[in-house]
Amino acid sequence: MSEPTGAARRRGPFKVGDQVQLTDPKGRHYTFTLEEGKNFHTHKGSFPHDELIGAPEGSVVRTTGNVAYLALRPLLPDYVLSMPRGAAVVYPKDAGQILAFADIFPGARVVEAGVGSGSLSSFLLRAIGDQGMLHSYERREDFAEIAQQNVERYFGGPHPAWQLTVGDLQDNLSDSDVDRVILDMLAPWECLDAVSKALVPGGILCCYVATTTQLARTVESIREIGCFAEPQPWESMIRNWHVEGLAVRPDHRMIGHTGFLLTARRLADGVEPPMRRRRPAKGAYGEDYSGPNADRGTATGR
Repeated sequence: MSEPTGAARRRGPFKVGDQVQLTDPKGRHYTFTLEEGKNFHTHKGSFPHDELIGAPEGSVVRTTGNVAYLALRPLLPDYVLSMPRGAAVVYPKDAGQILAFADIFPGARVVEAGVGSGSLSSFLLRAIGDQGMLHSYERREDFAEIAQQNVERYFGGPHPAWQLTVGDLQDNLSDSDVDRVILDMLAPWECLDAVSKALVPGGILCCYVATTTQLARTVESIREIGCFAEPQPWESMIRNWHVEGLAVRPDHRMIGHTGFLLTARRLADGVEPPMRRRRPAKGAYGEDYSGPNADRGTATGR
């Protein structure tokens, strides 16, 4: 049985072509690709790449300035934060939430719209494996080129489960029986009709948006289309901690708001979503509201 794509690049001694992440005594990271006969230069001196080729991961090298650097392969979260960018990347904290709450599984058939720089594509491909399918749609050709380069650099070449299409999702979507759809775009509500036809019953739609106005319109549009269960929106934040002896406290900086996520499950064809029983706050909907369940009085809490 052959190894999954990219697995050989994640273990064993360092080889030519491997990505290496150096960490200096102050915790700063430097990433480069190993090449025979080359030298790595810093303002603290240099050392030859050959010193790391064949060495085990977790080795320490010293520059000509006698500064020690820890050498490891970059983790995928490290890689996506340091790779060349066209568009902003999906941060690892959000990518992890997407993999968990969109329930991305090995062999899944996934459609993604809004490739950006290829960050989320890399996480999705590693989760679905070689037997899955990821069809990514990107409107901008320059972003698509950067994403393709980043993904192939990480996996060491083309991934057999990945197809990349330049164009709008709603105009080009031809996939059917899709398990999961991930929308990272400015106006995901424009794609809901196409997405609802592609998703299997029980499939998951996951949207990633930046602002509260986008979030509100996306949620209301999902409710209006009538073929999804109640959407679940949230955001996450990460706060690291400083631990030095008795000095145990939160770090002064944290990864705060990066975006909102929401998921919704596709209902079976011909099924109406159950009536919402949650009572909205008074004044949450205007008198001219004509969204889902307005005729049944749920908009005003009756």
